Amino acid sequence: MEFNFRHNLAPFALSDETLSVFPIVWALQNPAHLLFGIPFSATLMFILFSHEMGHYLYCRYYGVDATLPFFVPFPSLIGTMGAFIRIRSPIRSRSALFDIGIAGPIAGFVPACGALAAGLSLSKAVPGSLVVPAPDVGFPLIFDIINRLLHGSRAVPVDHLYLHPVAIAAWVGMFATALNLLPGGQLDGGHIVFSVAPRWHQTISTVTILILIPLSLYRWLGWLLWAVVLRITGMRHPIVPEYPEITRGRRWMAVLALIMLLLTFTPTPIINSSLLQTIRGLRSGN
Repeated sequence: MEFNFRHNLAPFALSDETLSVFPIVWALQNPAHLLFGIPFSATLMFILFSHEMGHYLYCRYYGVDATLPFFVPFPSLIGTMGAFIRIRSPIRSRSALFDIGIAGPIAGFVPACGALAAGLSLSKAVPGSLVVPAPDVGFPLIFDIINRLLHGSRAVPVDHLYLHPVAIAAWVGMFATALNLLPGGQLDGGHIVFSVAPRWHQTISTVTILILIPLSLYRWLGWLLWAVVLRITGMRHPIVPEYPEITRGRRWMAVLALIMLLLTFTPTPIINSSLLQTIRGLRSGN
């Protein structure tokens, strides 16, 4: 990504002008090249760490046994499958479940906003005489909002920018926040729903699955995977005492969680990758 940024290319562009996905030989020829990856990787790991520490610290507050965060490396374009903590004891109240569930998305969203502001400030506008590169990814609403806050009426559209790797790390952080806030199953959003309305949890989880299926058909194939994951693992929720109910203040915090979901959700996170487009590509041999 850093190489592409310095050479005015789209972040995930792959062509004769770019490096391979895993440029091992190029890196070993000059180990200093590995330093190029620090802005992206350090930013992304800090966002993921912040998210999981939000969960962990509230587990400690409520006396819930939980591990420190585990990071999951994975050979992909972003190098990771995220991070997680393991909760090893029951959660004793709906208030505790709510606080533990919402603490992660808030703790990750705040540094992701800071990283996004820094990354957009470092990004470069495509010169007017050049063809705008086709974006590799779709952008959530929070990108446009922060871009306009930074540059006002002079703001260049996000898809007209060569994005700095820090901005891409913020994109991944926002995407992870949206995934976790999906209102279903045992995701953070599912915990929040269960805390607010336990008897509606299964219905809302089912509605979420039904929304993800057409999104996978027309927007991004990956939504189908998330629909399957929610169906297999998410229809039941760990037992948490129904009483006492959560406070009114926490219900307003649930509205904040919904706002964060709307700001970070991207219907088409990866361009040209819907299920229908994938099937057409396979049929045509492309």
